Amino acid sequence: MARVYLLANVIPGKERSIRDSLRGITGVEQADVITGQFDLVVTLEAKDTNEIFNKILKRVRKLRGLTRTETFVALE
Repeated sequence: MARVYLLANVIPGKERSIRDSLRGITGVEQADVITGQFDLVVTLEAKDTNEIFNKILKRVRKLRGLTRTETFVALE
């Protein structure tokens, strides 16, 4: 099982709607609005990192209002 943490910035005022959209994507285990440099933190899980990165490219990054993402692969 692979896990990736994704930090995201969004257009102001879109935090909750994007969070809710993310929560509807298969493989997204958790999505929360946070404070600080980033607006959202998302946990994605799948059988391998390729599956997760495909999901990020095909579903996550296509969300309107998302301006920046940064991903972190969990090692264990």
